[in-house]
Amino acid sequence: MISTSERNLYESQSITKPPYFNGDNYPYWKNHMRLFIKSNDYQMTDEDRRILQNHGKAMHMLFCVLGPDEFAKMSSCTSAKEIWDKLETTYESTNDVKETKIGLLNLSYENLKMETNEDITKMFDQFSVIVNGLKGFREVTAEEKLVRKLIYSLPES
Repeated sequence: MISTSERNLYESQSITKPPYFNGDNYPYWKNHMRLFIKSNDYQMTDEDRRILQNHGKAMHMLFCVLGPDEFAKMSSCTSAKEIWDKLETTYESTNDVKETKIGLLNLSYENLKMETNEDITKMFDQFSVIVNGLKGFREVTAEEKLVRKLIYSLPES
């Protein structure tokens, strides 16, 4: 069970204030503090400073929104792009996996039929999960086609 003080440490943080350290989870705080420092002023050209600050700010923003489990997976990353790519691969998967998931969702969509012992709410919930899953992969189906599919999935009775 996470205490209130620990929960506060893991909640989203300000990108303009240094991260508060309450004595718990030093590695988590240390990485946030390092990024906060990097995202602030250095003595260099304006362009160098802008690039470095943007990079540091992007990393800081990404780490601020990660919980402790996700943070542990990403804490070895050294750039915002590396964090982003690792998150994308971890939670969205590779193109082959995406295509497989899309194929499975399409198969579920095509095979959707309301069972005799199933109520309309349960069937519609299942339909919504499939359609929203496809939308998540940018596979959008016209509203008219969705309505037809839903109607054809109902039993004749």
